[in-house]
Amino acid sequence: MKNSIIEVQDIKINITNIDEKDYICITDIAKTKEGKSRTDDIIKNWIRNRYTIEFLGTWESLYNPNFKSVEFDGFRKKAGLHTFTISVSEWTEKTNAIGIFSKKGKYGGTYAHKDIAFEFASAISPVFKLYLIKEFERLKELENKNREWNVKRILTNSNYLIHTDAIKNYILPDNDYYKNKEWLKYVDEADLLNVIIFKTTAKDRRKLNPNLAKNSNVRDYASINELTVLSNLESHNAELIKEGKAKEERFDILKEIATYQLNVLNESDNLKLEQ
Repeated sequence: MKNSIIEVQDIKINITNIDEKDYICITDIAKTKEGKSRTDDIIKNWIRNRYTIEFLGTWESLYNPNFKSVEFDGFRKKAGLHTFTISVSEWTEKTNAIGIFSKKGKYGGTYAHKDIAFEFASAISPVFKLYLIKEFERLKELENKNREWNVKRILTNSNYLIHTDAIKNYILPDNDYYKNKEWLKYVDEADLLNVIIFKTTAKDRRKLNPNLAKNSNVRDYASINELTVLSNLESHNAELIKEGKAKEERFDILKEIATYQLNVLNESDNLKLEQ
């Protein structure tokens, strides 16, 4: 479970992610009318509405295979009557609903799936709903960027231990690190892959691009596809090193593998864009 907070018209809105689904705290949304009544009362008045009950029931029917439709029909028949009252907890317990729930403790309140939360926001204030959607989409865009960055970092580090271990055990002499400049061997092997993927060494890349950050790595500017193939090449190179293949032979083999895999991945991306 992951929690996030967005701010909409000076009101902090809590969002929790459960099983890759976003649930927005409608208790926070109700605070836009807090001066008129308590947030709990606002939610109770909203959920007892006939239109709301039908909306919630339809949503559950679409996304919840364990939804109790018989109990839902009972609520729907009573909805709209002056004597009809219902709480979120009662709705959840009796219908086995998953679209809305209440929780206590830190980040407590009533949470609803984003589809339902937007519907609630519309009932509270159509203008607030628009700002809520805008901030929610901004959050999702930021999360996607962070996710892509994390994927890049994971792929960059993937198989690194295997790769460096193979170099250490099959290429480097077992002597003092500083005396024998063993680090040069590591750089050479890394640049072997850099040349295959990026057509340049890390050092030359920085010379050609003086505006790059001082401590940046050529791989920090790579695409997801390039890093995916680079990760694969590290494993292949480790195996070729163990087999005693010369560097020149390994370069040709790895270059052929990289060309094929990059073509496959790039063509797949192009097909997705065309659809």
